[in-house]
Amino acid sequence: MNDHRIKWSILENEIMSETTRKSRNPSAASSGTVSLGGELTVNRLGFGAMRLTGDGIWGPPRDAAAAITVLRRAIELGVNFIDTADSYGPNVSEELIAEALAPYPDDLVIATKGGWNRPGPNQWTHDASPAHLRQAVEGSLKRLRLDRIDVYQLHVPDPVIPLDASIETLANLQSEGKIRLIGLSNVTVEHIERARKIVPIVSVQNRYSFADREWDYVVDYCERNGIAFIPWFPLGAGSVAGKLLDRIAKSRQLKPIQVALAWLLKRSPIMLPIPGTSSVAHLEENVRAGSLQLTEEEYMDLTGIAELAS
Repeated sequence: MNDHRIKWSILENEIMSETTRKSRNPSAASSGTVSLGGELTVNRLGFGAMRLTGDGIWGPPRDAAAAITVLRRAIELGVNFIDTADSYGPNVSEELIAEALAPYPDDLVIATKGGWNRPGPNQWTHDASPAHLRQAVEGSLKRLRLDRIDVYQLHVPDPVIPLDASIETLANLQSEGKIRLIGLSNVTVEHIERARKIVPIVSVQNRYSFADREWDYVVDYCERNGIAFIPWFPLGAGSVAGKLLDRIAKSRQLKPIQVALAWLLKRSPIMLPIPGTSSVAHLEENVRAGSLQLTEEEYMDLTGIAELAS
């Protein structure tokens, strides 16, 4: 009897430990969901894979095994939208994603981008020509081990190539079955409207944070038109904004990035932040922001800081 009681006690403790572990795990599902063109639905806290490369967004990371661990942990935490680009590395980010996650979970959406050349570390040159974009899509398909890319984004409009030519190329690749949905990055409302005359646009990715609101009007346009908005550099803040962010974070025993992400999620239902990191601990902190609710006062203080800091 004693042996049986000991075994049952050990089993109960194991079950309780597993239950506690799961309850402590953050989940990207707590952020809610956003639709991509009415065809795909993802949790509103994604993962940006740019920082998984080497210094200067060039070459492999110092610790490839750690990068793979971060990607796999993201999936465990309910992240089902990963943003990357052929220019990250170049090629390295896409290759790591495939190595870590292929064959992919059914609900995982991988969004990649094309439109840059990379001559060296921290160096970027435009190329959104039809020939380059077609080559870029073929390369991404191969590196990601996919037959079709769920979301393909024009990384940036090319100043010497007509936007219509770039978008028409992506539309043709979509018709060929190589791209499912099309998005834009680093664009104005004028760019979006011109592109939408050629093909449906499901997402826009611009630099944006509580303190960096140059693209507020683009966010508003996206919300009116049911287009997901993917903010990059979510912690962008000057000294005045940074002090306010730190004060709110300390008062709530949170990290500043968590408060900044919570502001983004509250800003609009079409917001899809993609904080990136090469650290599992930071990943888990970021995902916890999905369940964080700012008070109305905190939200308004952060919202007003852009005018105060300008």
